[in-house]
Amino acid sequence: MRIDILTLFPDIFTSFLDGSLLGAARIAGLIDIRITNIRDFADGVHRQVDDRPFGGGPGMLLMPGPVVDCVESVQQSDPLPGHLLMLTPGGRRLDQQLVEELAAKDRLVLLCGRYEGFDARVRQTLQPIEISIGDYVLSGGEVAAMAIIDAVTRLVPGVLGDEESARQDSFSGPERLVEGPQYTRPREFRGLQVPEVLLSGDHGKIAGWRHQQAVDATRRRSTTELTPATVVTFQ
Repeated sequence: MRIDILTLFPDIFTSFLDGSLLGAARIAGLIDIRITNIRDFADGVHRQVDDRPFGGGPGMLLMPGPVVDCVESVQQSDPLPGHLLMLTPGGRRLDQQLVEELAAKDRLVLLCGRYEGFDARVRQTLQPIEISIGDYVLSGGEVAAMAIIDAVTRLVPGVLGDEESARQDSFSGPERLVEGPQYTRPREFRGLQVPEVLLSGDHGKIAGWRHQQAVDATRRRSTTELTPATVVTFQ
């Protein structure tokens, strides 16, 4: 899989891309991740990428010229066109089902915004897939892009040491259940015991217990969720 990141702050991704499973996957050639600085496509001595919004209002907007030129250049750098993802509060909410859809693609292009967002003509010109990771305020799209990359790449074959691990994750599988409680050594910790069923060696009973725990955890989550807030974030 190839992933292109388009950003004004490429240094933010350095340690993220080099660390842990992601770094190992890149070294192994399982994932090809490339970063492009949007500012490289701006004109003038100061490489201006933002300006005040017409009609007034606070903050600055990303100008369409540098953003569109950057995306078109990156898309043309490979015969395989990438699926362009724009991180925006009005987009489809990221969930495991969407992650699985994205993981099936051969190439993704992640467009990270800043300031008060994009000039509307960026969206009109490029027709991106718009994605939001939640209803809260971020300074830019970089953290959202990292969340997408982390969630998607762990589903790429070979990235995880145990493929079964991804299949048993929360929200995976047909029921989309939250993963139930897990235990490791010691068998007793501050008076809290590991459930006897997990020590029984009966794999059928263990599987049934784990499924019921997942159902219960999912039910608790659905009854304690807060009412979704009005979308007012920029990602």
